[in-house]
Amino acid sequence: MPAKPDYHHHEEFINRSRKLKEIRQCGVEPYPHHFTPTHDAKALHDAYQHSEIGHSEEAAEGKTPQACISGRLVLFRAMGKNAFGHIQDHTGRLQVMFNRDLTQVEGFQPPGTESDVPTALKFIEKKIDLGDILGIEGHLFKTQKGELTLFAKKVTLLCKTLLPLADKHSGLADKELRYRKRWLDLISNPEVQQIFRTRSQILQIVRSTCLEASFLEVETPVLQSLYGGAEARPFETKLHALNQEMFLRISLEISLKKLIVGGMDRVFEIAHVFRNEGIDRNHNPEFTMLELYAAYWDYQDVMIFTENLIAKIAMSIYGSTRVPARHPETGEEIIVDFKTPWVRLSMKESLKHYAQLDVDKLSDEEIRKMLLESGHCEQKKLTNMSRGLLVAALFAVKVEHFLIQPHHIIDHPIETTPLCKPHRDPNKRKEGLVERFESFVLGQEICNSYTELNDPEIQRQLLEVQAARREGGDEEASPLDEEFIEAICQGMPPTGGLGIGIDRLVMIMTNTHSIRDILFFPWMKEL
Repeated sequence: MPAKPDYHHHEEFINRSRKLKEIRQCGVEPYPHHFTPTHDAKALHDAYQHSEIGHSEEAAEGKTPQACISGRLVLFRAMGKNAFGHIQDHTGRLQVMFNRDLTQVEGFQPPGTESDVPTALKFIEKKIDLGDILGIEGHLFKTQKGELTLFAKKVTLLCKTLLPLADKHSGLADKELRYRKRWLDLISNPEVQQIFRTRSQILQIVRSTCLEASFLEVETPVLQSLYGGAEARPFETKLHALNQEMFLRISLEISLKKLIVGGMDRVFEIAHVFRNEGIDRNHNPEFTMLELYAAYWDYQDVMIFTENLIAKIAMSIYGSTRVPARHPETGEEIIVDFKTPWVRLSMKESLKHYAQLDVDKLSDEEIRKMLLESGHCEQKKLTNMSRGLLVAALFAVKVEHFLIQPHHIIDHPIETTPLCKPHRDPNKRKEGLVERFESFVLGQEICNSYTELNDPEIQRQLLEVQAARREGGDEEASPLDEEFIEAICQGMPPTGGLGIGIDRLVMIMTNTHSIRDILFFPWMKEL
């Protein structure tokens, strides 16, 4: 048999296990099946914070409002014939008063005259621990200091805990421990719960906004025989039933475009994608994306939709388009304003504006030298990069960190985007530009959009170039997807597409510094 885990030797585990046995001997079921609270802590505070509802004597006589709550016991102090505690539920805390004469415990029957638990209150003092989950029924009153309190008439033990909660000030000071044991973090830090409630709110707004704009929500496969739609190294697996190599998707794009070909004119999906790449404060191998595609839109239509969506999210959370944030480099408290319209600059214009560089006057070798001197690019990789990729890399090094307020960076080099339509402007098309924008806030990209390529001949050429890069050793380039090209040959209408990184959007809207703070269970290295 495997060895028991370390906590089995923990003094608290041993003591609470003993209490568990004694609780059962007293006739109390420590793990009942069902309980129905009538209120939560916040609702009670909201309803009675400005009301005179009576004192403890009236509550004892049942003359004050009745309530039933459930939650964890997080504070307890005995005071003679009474004891006071705090019950914490998902909305907050409420003070509870237990009384020697009037408080009863569900199922409690002292097992004999020599028992050390002759009263229900003594049972609570001796057998109930901080962290135990209780149901409390009783009547409300206010103390002399005006604190709303529930006079406990009936206590139901809902879950006996065998391990203590972490000490808020010492046990959860370690951020890594908080990420690894998120359940303890959520119990101890209500502000962390609020971050995840805001995340849920953001997802609801994204979903409802798409539905209001006549998009259909769909689900597409996570496992794929070919991967594509982004520049990333995939996770590999095997489908044993077919003896076939498979990949976890790196993008939602290819499947959703096939639906556009099939006549589903507006589709969206909110889903996890997987990229086998670095882990840092902005990247997790598994993350959440919104991707949507609208037939008969172009990237200008998508740009307007995107900024209106994000402004709407800000208004819903803050009542304003002005969102508090921290400067990513200085840590200074700033305001990011999502008021529309956002700044629009082409990639070349942004290099002129923020880096004072006119790339049209720079040779490929001059750009390579700048990138090499920046320390962000390796010589080997630079040698094989085309001019368009060099310009995009220069933008990333010289411009991105300046894009604190919302910007749309438009008109990218064609080599960066093999699934995007060449620019409609003949001069820009001649320069090798495509109708693409990326949106940046706080120095990081939050979304990506194209006027989608639907010319099957150009599509094949660009995907063949990407496949050649992969064969040449570029692990982030995608293989050639003949089935996708076949679908495009059967006709895709003019289409605008959008991908938004939900995690980064949540980071911005909750003013958090690391992606680990907005994922319930971020990826952590094994101990």
